[in-house]
Amino acid sequence: MSDVRSYASDIAFSPAVKAIQTRKGSRDTYAEVEAHRGWRTEVDENLAAFLANTNSFYFATASADGQPYIQHRGGPKGFIKVLDKDTIAFADYSGNRQFITQGNLSENAKAYIFVMDYAHRQRVKLWGEARIVEDDPALTRALMPQGYRARPEQVILFKIAAWDTNCPQHIPQKFDAAEVAAALTSRDQRIAELEAELAALKGQPAPAATT
Repeated sequence: MSDVRSYASDIAFSPAVKAIQTRKGSRDTYAEVEAHRGWRTEVDENLAAFLANTNSFYFATASADGQPYIQHRGGPKGFIKVLDKDTIAFADYSGNRQFITQGNLSENAKAYIFVMDYAHRQRVKLWGEARIVEDDPALTRALMPQGYRARPEQVILFKIAAWDTNCPQHIPQKFDAAEVAAALTSRDQRIAELEAELAALKGQPAPAATT
């Protein structure tokens, strides 16, 4: 990143943002955070584990004149790969072929990733720069989730400049349909086992299994 910053959070806390924070009374709180911990700039164990369990996120870019665009990216858990301490990457699958994200990145490398974990009411925000890699078949194969039915068109590399987490306030708790189905199946199996044990204790035939 070419911008000179005193703190990692300066990537989002511009002078205009800090002026509003001052006017509305939150600047001292964020200045305290900056002085002691601040936002992180490298992938740590917690972020790596969070991304490894992610199957969905939102990817934001903007054109050269600042027109914003956000697009969903998804895949099986683990489709986002950590390449090094400040670089993550993922295979970019063929879609509706509008190529807005790629067009934006061709003239403005700044990008943003927003990851939401509804089940645990957690969210992670990552600022950085991204670029498209179209001519590296080996990298594309390495990033493509095994057995996933999608056609990789290219790779997106994202270099992290800063990242931070948010509090769970106002995040509705939602659960992945596949995880709910698995939990219900496990519950039903356990109920069937308990019913069979109870029937055996009573000397009765086990109840017929349901599907």
